[in-house]
Amino acid sequence: MPNTFTQIYIQVVFAVNGRQSLIIPSFKEELFKYIGGTMRKAGQKLIAINGMPDHVHILIGMKPNIALSAFVKDIKVASSRLINDKRWIRGRFSWQEGFGAFSYSQSHLSKVARYIENQERHHARRPFRDEYLSMLKSFQIEHDERYVFKWIDP
Repeated sequence: MPNTFTQIYIQVVFAVNGRQSLIIPSFKEELFKYIGGTMRKAGQKLIAINGMPDHVHILIGMKPNIALSAFVKDIKVASSRLINDKRWIRGRFSWQEGFGAFSYSQSHLSKVARYIENQERHHARRPFRDEYLSMLKSFQIEHDERYVFKWIDP
């Protein structure tokens, strides 16, 4: 698109179906590299990616040539296929339906990237559910806590 100038930064958060802890350290790095490659093929910029066994955070520099929902769907489909083809888990892997998306200005990128890179340390103090609901509230996103995620009871 000639003469189109944008600066769009989005943090996307999505969870494993049922919030199961299925992203294990033995394949986490390869999974994240694959997601990064999927993003580059779509012409988007990966700024930061990390997560925990039950969810993923991605900070994206987006171009306006693709709808965010279609882009996240493509990432989830491709990464699910990778996990299932490599048989990294028993049974069938899938991501939970939906995602969170939060926009940031360029001045916040380094702070958000550090937050994403330090997920393990962060979640040692705060559960994902509390973190996610807090993000929804701080961004003033209307939601009903009963329907945010499907939770599997331990």
